[in-house]
Amino acid sequence: MKSQIQKSPSEKVIVFDSSSLINFAMNGMIQEFVELKKIFNGKFLITKEVKEEIIDRPMTIKRFELEALKLKQLLDEKVLEMPSSLNLDENKISQMTKEIMNTANNTFFGHKNAIHIIDLGEASCLVVSKLLDEKGIKNVISADERTIRILSEKPENTLAILQKKLHTPITSDRKNYEHFRGFKFIRSSELMYIAYKKGLIKLKNGNVLDALLYAVKFNGCSISDEEISEIKKLG
Repeated sequence: MKSQIQKSPSEKVIVFDSSSLINFAMNGMIQEFVELKKIFNGKFLITKEVKEEIIDRPMTIKRFELEALKLKQLLDEKVLEMPSSLNLDENKISQMTKEIMNTANNTFFGHKNAIHIIDLGEASCLVVSKLLDEKGIKNVISADERTIRILSEKPENTLAILQKKLHTPITSDRKNYEHFRGFKFIRSSELMYIAYKKGLIKLKNGNVLDALLYAVKFNGCSISDEEISEIKKLG
């Protein structure tokens, strides 16, 4: 065990939120996801909270059962792994998740009422990323939701977005901003682009890259038409 811990800083990790994984499953891109893991040469992690969102609860709902079974198979085959595979304490993650979610959801206020910003799955990804940073393990969070990314990258922009969305003045507890700085993110759109560039997408006819990017957009990835055009220019 000691030798494994000593080697862990050479590891690299993508911590997956529910949104990105659901996008791959809904678009029928499970095998491409498996191939992406092979070329990544690192770990794909999900937290207990994300597992509950993408596997445990959906498996009890007929409409979502098939996608949940596909994602469960990824976990069974260790394409996806739990944080314990890197010696991270699940109980500590759960405790810290509740704390960071409470902080996030008590940062912005409208009419003196706290505004709900993130859920348990998203909060748990932030916690695992932070714990991996402390171990010196390179990591990035895969999340398609715009809020969690902007909260980390430019929290002041979250305030402006909320004001526009809710049509009401928004105030914020700015001292909480520091809790969310420094995280790195990647969306399913970027992962699809990597899969395309690495030749993992077997479709050859038609405008495949355009189709891939709009498929993830229409299934919840926060990406603009302008961003899609820029990615397509990269070829």
